[in-house]
Amino acid sequence: MKHILFELRGCPSKLLNDAEYIVMALKIATSHANSKLLGVNCNIFDPQGVTAIAMLAESHISIHTWPEKNLAMCDIFTCGVDATPMKAIEYLSKHFQSKDTTYSHHERI
Repeated sequence: MKHILFELRGCPSKLLNDAEYIVMALKIATSHANSKLLGVNCNIFDPQGVTAIAMLAESHISIHTWPEKNLAMCDIFTCGVDATPMKAIEYLSKHFQSKDTTYSHHERI
């Protein structure tokens, strides 16, 4: 089981506040992670920010955005042996035009 916490910093605020863009990104990231998408749930905050979670057969991908800080805090948890979570992170980093992507990798038992 792989659990990766990651931060996307320096992203354009308009992308981080666009719920449709975020949901689409999670759907595409799921395929990069070699995982099966079960559904996506999304909440838009007022005055800004989005939280979305993609529920996977193998677990989940989540994103929480702070457009005013150009920041997204995310995680991906996968339990499938064929899952490729780092590929999903690479995709999301590019998709959100992150200037600085950091992550920590945790093996779960």
